[in-house]
Amino acid sequence: MIEVKNISKIYNNKTVVDDVSFTIEKGKVTSFIGPNGAGKSTILSIITRLLDAEFGEVLIENKKITDYSCRELAKKIAILKQSNNIDLKLTIRELVGFGRFPHSQGNLNEEDNMFIDKAIKYMKLEDIQNKYIDELSGGQRQRAYIAMVIAQNTEYILLDEPLNNLDMYNSVQMMKVIRRLCDELGKTVILVMHDINFASCYSDNIVAFKNGKIKEIGITENIIKKNVLEKIYDMKFDIREINNKSICIYF
Repeated sequence: MIEVKNISKIYNNKTVVDDVSFTIEKGKVTSFIGPNGAGKSTILSIITRLLDAEFGEVLIENKKITDYSCRELAKKIAILKQSNNIDLKLTIRELVGFGRFPHSQGNLNEEDNMFIDKAIKYMKLEDIQNKYIDELSGGQRQRAYIAMVIAQNTEYILLDEPLNNLDMYNSVQMMKVIRRLCDELGKTVILVMHDINFASCYSDNIVAFKNGKIKEIGITENIIKKNVLEKIYDMKFDIREINNKSICIYF
């Protein structure tokens, strides 16, 4: 379980995260939604210790993240940020191997290669695993980065806008993979999402942010409602039911 307690973050004398507290349920997909500048990515970075908070604390399994060594924390949580460009000539397999660094410190053994093989297979990259990253399409590249995260073999996976620059087809495929990470591999997944419909269809829980605070939090069915979304985004919504899922139309 991840617990966020009274977190605040200040940039240039402006409070961008303001006394935020919530708990992430294990074995579920939780999406962070809300307008631009609401604090979603900042909170994600604080949870993973990429950013320090001015106030408050984050606990993973009842232990403060500040009490974890870097290596211990990297065995607990994996994060994939929006900007994943690596300026190195790497194959998919070499990239996925980076996920084993917290375990191997760069000296891959038989167990590491087993995790790499499994991750490549899970993401259906076997036939192109020796292709270079700069030769891949956007969808293939994102699958390769997700394979790297899978190879890291952490319980918690945090993804910052994983659909960034993906077309509709690849976005759907990526969300199906994310759902499977939870349902098949037992991972706890936290997403920063801009597309409310994808959040609606694939999330168990939603945390909605606005102006650095939590505006709404709860199971998806209780958040994807016309009156709730209109308070979060200050715009008009219509909600339609398709295959027992709430689909948002906004205007």
